[in-house]
Parts: sequence; C-alpha cells; structure tokens
Amino acid sequence: MLKYIIGGAAAGVAFAYLFGYDYLFSGIAKTYLKGKSSANIDDGKLFPSNIISTESPKLWEEDPAYNKSTLPKTIVENLIQSNTASFLVIKNGKLLHEQYWNGYNQLSKTNSFSMAKAVTVMLLGKALEEGKIKSIDEKFSNFFEDFKNKELGNQLTLKNLAQMESGLDWDEDYKNPFRPNAKAYYGRSLLKATFSKRFKAEPGMRFEYQSGSTQLLGFAIKKSINQTLASYLSEKFWTPLGMEQNAEWSVDNSRMEKTYCCIHSNSRDFAKLGQLFLDDGKVDGIQVLNSDFIELMRTPTKKSEYIYGMGLWINHDNPIKHYYFLGLQGQYIIMVPDHNMVIVRTGSYENSPKNDRGRPDQVRFLVNETVKLFN
Repeated sequence: MLKYIIGGAAAGVAFAYLFGYDYLFSGIAKTYLKGKSSANIDDGKLFPSNIISTESPKLWEEDPAYNKSTLPKTIVENLIQSNTASFLVIKNGKLLHEQYWNGYNQLSKTNSFSMAKAVTVMLLGKALEEGKIKSIDEKFSNFFEDFKNKELGNQLTLKNLAQMESGLDWDEDYKNPFRPNAKAYYGRSLLKATFSKRFKAEPGMRFEYQSGSTQLLGFAIKKSINQTLASYLSEKFWTPLGMEQNAEWSVDNSRMEKTYCCIHSNSRDFAKLGQLFLDDGKVDGIQVLNSDFIELMRTPTKKSEYIYGMGLWINHDNPIKHYYFLGLQGQYIIMVPDHNMVIVRTGSYENSPKNDRGRPDQVRFLVNETVKLFN
C-alpha cells in the first residue's frame, strides 16, 4: 500500500511539473500550510521582493480634530464585520481620523493586491512624461517582437492594456488554482504566465478587467526605463511624496515585479498616493505627475460603461462622486474630490459583495457615511 501511495504521489508531482502546474506546490506551502485558505494581506514576507525606498520621510500633519470624533456604530460594525485592519480619513491634506483593528498599527505593511495596477499606470505616465515611451498608443509589439507573430498581437497598444481593453484570453478567477491568476501569483515566471496567452477578442473592442493586461504593461514599462520598476517608483513617487517607510514589491524568480499586484506598504503611505490625485499630481507645489495624465486615469471609459478609467475605478453616478484604487479583499484608496477627502481601508474582506455594477458595495457605503460624519 505504501509503495502505491509513494508511486501515486511521485506521478502526481511529475504530472504537475510536466504540464506547468508546479506552482501549486508553492501555493499550498504559502496558504494551507500557513493556516490560510488563500492569498492574504500579510503574505509579503513569503515572496522575494524589490525594495521601494524612501529617503526623507514626512509625517502626515494632523488636523486639530484628529481622532476626536468617534465613528458611529454603523461604520464600526461594517468595518469590524469585514475584518478591517485599518481605516484612515484625510481631509484638506491633513490626517483627520486613524484607527486600526486586529493587531495592526500605523507601521503595519499589508498587501495592496490590485491597487498596484493604478501604481503601474502611474509609472506609465511618468515614462511618457520623460520620453522613455513615445506614446500611450504605442504598440506592445514594439517592445516585444514575439507579439507580432500572435494573431491580433500586433494590434495591442499600451493604452489597451491600461484601460483593460486588451482582448487577452485571461480568466480573472481568484479561487480556481488552475487559472492564470494563481500561476502568476505563486509561479516562478511572470513571463511564462502572461506571454503564453492568446487573444479572444480584438484589442480595443471591449472592456474586461484582467491582471494579465497590467502585467504585460509592466513588462513594457520596465523595458523602456531600463531599471527595476521598484527603483523607478522610489525615484519618481515614493521619495518625492515623503513616504514614511520603505515598501516591498513582490517579484518572480527573475526579479520582475508583479505589476498587477503586491506592493506591501502601510496605510499612511497608501493615503499619500490618494492625496497626489486630489492635488492633481502636485506635491508641495512641485508637479510629480502630469495633470493631464492623471485626468486621463480618472476619466471613465465608454467601453467600461463608465466605471473604469486607467487603473482606477470610478463612481460618478453616486450622489457623492468618487474614484479609487481597488485591491482584492477590500483594499481601497478612495478619492472624494468635492470634499477634498481621501479614505483608506485595508483588511481581509473575503466575501465582499459587488452589487454596484461590479464595484464593491462597501466603497459607496464608506464614502457616503464618512462624508456625512466629517462634513
């Protein structure tokens, strides 16, 4: 019996490696063997990473009313029931409210998950601004000639990737371990996980949110800047914004950043990214990111039915208009321009309902209730 068990296990391992499913072993080791059922906000230390360094940390200025208001029961219950780690409110450029749960604090670094997609698009904007990339309409095949040989591959542009209109054959499934997201997250090669994909639609024809699109965009940006994306992010944003801590960006075995995901930082620094958008790309009067590009990021596209721009989710049909960075399990950096407010929420909301045209119900709730409280 033991012989058959060992033989069967060996055959299973051989099958996994032969057909490219060896990443499953990494996934099991980083989840089930750690007492988790899926990716989580604290798994940064389990992956190799590139450092996003800061040089001159600048603490948030506290509003005179900092933490003097008690959150109403409705908000507290929502945050606790959704397994929240942090909740921050910035108003008029000052820290107004800051609260943590479940052992987290202002120094805790958690996984951005897909909030990193917007950061990747920011890097695209900076590369365009510096002339490292000629045009947002430049073809992806100009960076990687192999795509010229793919059917429809020569039509794909960087803008298609940023707006989630690539037409890539990518199933955005977070639960099925045999789908591409799992391979990209736990696998050893992001290039193999993404470049092997074909197209199921003509680029630019329809909106479909896909992690693979942002990962391809990351490959093009990295090739154009000739340095790591983490170091470029440090130079162009992390240091100019005066981030309080270094951050880490998870990478694969070739040190390529997971550009669809996985910047591990604290909530105060995430909030500074939101403030940059409220200030139209300026920090202390210095233009850090071109305001026209920021406007392009937060302008909803027709093909997305006006809920997505470039890396940002948008809600202009809510009475209180807002747009936001969005990550798996409820990672939010929310900008509320009419009230000059940034709201940050991090945590592990694994069953977050998305009845608002694919957008998380919690975002709209937090916007409406927080503005009511601090208006």
